Amino acid sequence: MISSTGQQHRLTAPPNTALRWVTVVFAIALTVHGADHLRRGMDTVSMLVMALGTIQMVLAIATIVLVFTRHRWAPTAAISIGFASAAGFTVVHLLPDWFGPLSDSFIAAPSAARVIGFSWFAAIFEIVADLAIAVAGLRARKTWP
Repeated sequence: MISSTGQQHRLTAPPNTALRWVTVVFAIALTVHGADHLRRGMDTVSMLVMALGTIQMVLAIATIVLVFTRHRWAPTAAISIGFASAAGFTVVHLLPDWFGPLSDSFIAAPSAARVIGFSWFAAIFEIVADLAIAVAGLRARKTWP
């Protein structure tokens, strides 16, 4: 966009700023999804899903730290954890229960799984935030400090 003085203005945030803001949203989504798992009870998921979720949580927290300490590996971590988490949560929660111990499917979930509308919101919010941090990481990788 060009102003009346002939100066060009950006309509979007610089990639580095965008990555930091998206990381805040990512951290909130991570917390919301984790809160839903606590609400549902940890006995509703298999040991494999719990182990993979724990690994994802540790890597996500590490990514958040890398972004806010402006570490040179932050964009790469954001890309990696973002795309991997989005794929993983989609397989685990949004596909039918075809994957045995790798499933915590919300589709026709038994009542013992305690899946409610908030569970769907939390999972979809997490997936969208995962994709957003990955894309923000892609945008920031060339200009990162």
